[in-house]
Amino acid sequence: MDNITLSWYFKNMTSQQKKEGFLGERLIVIPFDLVEPYVEHPLIKRLYPTDAGYFPSASHHYRDRQEGESEYILLYCTAGLGFISLPEMRIKLYPGEVFCIPKGMRHTYYADEDDPWSILWFHFKGTDFALYPLDDCQVIYLKHPKEQERLQALFIHLFDALEGSYTLGNFVHASQLLSAILSGIYFKEKTHTANAANYAFTKAIRYLYANLHRTITLHDLTQHLMLSKSYIHTLFQKHTQQAPIEYFIHLKMEQACRYLHMTDLQVQEIAQKLGYNDVCYFSRAFKQSKGVSPRTYRNRRESVGIFKNLKPNI
Repeated sequence: MDNITLSWYFKNMTSQQKKEGFLGERLIVIPFDLVEPYVEHPLIKRLYPTDAGYFPSASHHYRDRQEGESEYILLYCTAGLGFISLPEMRIKLYPGEVFCIPKGMRHTYYADEDDPWSILWFHFKGTDFALYPLDDCQVIYLKHPKEQERLQALFIHLFDALEGSYTLGNFVHASQLLSAILSGIYFKEKTHTANAANYAFTKAIRYLYANLHRTITLHDLTQHLMLSKSYIHTLFQKHTQQAPIEYFIHLKMEQACRYLHMTDLQVQEIAQKLGYNDVCYFSRAFKQSKGVSPRTYRNRRESVGIFKNLKPNI
């Protein structure tokens, strides 16, 4: 979702918002007397919004609160540039960056004169604010376009909920969306900050799982990951204490156990599903891994199932 799409959405929303003069702006203020009956609901009191909005190209936008606010304020810059002044720091907020102003903190924020910011924002309260690093005064950078697209989509869903009827259901929904926004900003692993080794290992495991029906070599894995054989080997030793192809066979045998336990497939059919054309070779590999043949494994599982259903005669 780009800023053109975002602007189109807000320009075409039907709403009851108060206008402040920014073209395409939306401002949602929730009357406290309408939300008050619901704030003690266990799904709402944890986090709930009090105001929300979108200010596109907000020329001359300026806020100065010497006493701070009773709510936390989340600002997400989607375009342009803005400034946030706090008692001990001054921050430039660029596109793709998010900042939360702690409740009660003196602050001033305003748009750049030459390139005024476009911001999505909301004020919020709740009992669970301490579970998020909201008082750390850190700028969060959403580098990847997909991260920004997801965040903007959540804001749109939040505005849709807040523009609906003042019902318990809508406030519950809005509260959950607010939690999703905060967790997406502060806790979701960011592609650009993820540990490279963990990312490579995760990618390798997903590749192996997607190819359980094939015969994969270490060369195939190096080609897919574009990493050296020695590096991949080190990764697997660290995370699995096994060599890559040894672990791949382990995954195949685990899947074979699921087939034996949960389906009526013949051993030969299971072998074929796992990339083994020779059922005898598959059976040897299974016995080496599990200590028994596939048929013995299935018979034992079936026996356990029968005895589990028997009631003691007491």
